[in-house]
Amino acid sequence: MVKAIEAGSSLAIHLPVAFSVTWAMTGSLLAGGVTALFEALCNMVAHHYHRRLWSGIRGRLARQAA
Repeated sequence: MVKAIEAGSSLAIHLPVAFSVTWAMTGSLLAGGVTALFEALCNMVAHHYHRRLWSGIRGRLARQAA
């Protein structure tokens, strides 16, 4: 449950920031919306692999310590 709340709050911050920055730079609502959605998708993919990487590192460290 906490993970879902954390993910939701992260999305609630990322979307308006990405939209606002792009809109301010381009003046295009469409570009702002597309960028916000694309940025969120990229973050989801990157976060997945980041978790997998650190899970592997923790596993190796635990095996070395044992």
